[in-house]
Amino acid sequence: MATPNRNNRNSSGKSGAPRPIRKKPAKAKTEAKPKPKTDDDGTRLNKYIANSGICSRRDADIFIQSGNVRVNGKPVTEMGYKVMPGDVVVFDGKEITPEKKEYVLLNKPKNFSTSGDDDSSMRNVLELVKNASNVPLKPVGRMDKNTLGLLLFTNDNDLIRKFTLPNQKSSKIYQVSLGRNLKFEHLEEIAAGVSIDGHRVSVDEVSYIENEPKSEVGIRLRTANVKVVRAIFEKFGYDVLKIDRVMFAGLTKKNLPRGHWRYLTPQEIINLKNF
Repeated sequence: MATPNRNNRNSSGKSGAPRPIRKKPAKAKTEAKPKPKTDDDGTRLNKYIANSGICSRRDADIFIQSGNVRVNGKPVTEMGYKVMPGDVVVFDGKEITPEKKEYVLLNKPKNFSTSGDDDSSMRNVLELVKNASNVPLKPVGRMDKNTLGLLLFTNDNDLIRKFTLPNQKSSKIYQVSLGRNLKFEHLEEIAAGVSIDGHRVSVDEVSYIENEPKSEVGIRLRTANVKVVRAIFEKFGYDVLKIDRVMFAGLTKKNLPRGHWRYLTPQEIINLKNF
């Protein structure tokens, strides 16, 4: 007689077919809920506008509600709208960036140039203001390595364009050191205005520096091009030994030693924009 197979018993001990294994029903898949947006996901539009230097956040809200702001070509009036990386924001018809505008004034020393030419023997003025800002700054106008004095740096492209236009209105004062005394008749001719390369250069004022030799001359004019200053005196046969810009659009070297820089005050920035 055959011996029954013990492995062929059910749970009651009786022999028979094995009991089927019941699988637990699979749980229904649920979609992950999107994470709430944070400041890392974008910048509020009013903050973006304020950071661009246009106006305060409160004023920005008013402009947004008025429909003066477009994002990627579409008007945005929603309060709390988030600007994402890569978005193009246009305020009152002009594209803006969120960089805070920086304004730095340097009293430039000798042997530093504003030129971008690859000349290993020439140091660049950007070295002197590299710790002034985390954003790239540009000089307003150019200075050769031998010219000294006030040089303004900013990331405000509108201001840079404004002060480099030929018809800009701000005055600059230069102290010029000549190789010999300036004749009085030449002083008078310069005061009347000089033609340089076929262009008439208006001179607001020119005079000898008080208590200094007649080779030390002060000249006030509106051009930001230092080469024009040099050309004026070279036209009359003088060797220009040194040019020192002592005033730029109302800014002076007071309490600013050679080779040092400082930030402009809010009032100085307003004054520059009002020229």
